[in-house]
Formats: sequence, C-alpha cells, structure tokens
Amino acid sequence: MALRHVVEGERRVVRRRALAARLARSGGETATLAEALLADVQATLEVHRARLARLMPKPQG
Repeated sequence: MALRHVVEGERRVVRRRALAARLARSGGETATLAEALLADVQATLEVHRARLARLMPKPQG
C-alpha cells in the first residue's frame, strides 16, 4: 500500500504542477492557492516516500 501511495502521490504532483503553471500564467489569488496546494501535495508525497523507504528491506552486504 505504501508503494501505491507514492505512485498516486507522484501523479498528483504532476497534475497539480501543471494546473499551478496554467493558473500562474493568468495570475491572481487562485494561482497563489494552487501553489500552496502543490506544496502540500509535495510534502505529503515526501511523507509517503519516507514511509516506503522504512518499509523496504535493507540491502544485505
């Protein structure tokens, strides 16, 4: 499930980044809100990545 959360989170970041870029071109408060949402989604993705890293088996060596 952790891997699924990372994959879905990466997709969300791509979509939100594209949306934020479109809104930034038009300016206004909506663009600012979109950037804030993108930052939140990216932070959540980092949490999921960290959890996945903890769950993955350590390389034997």
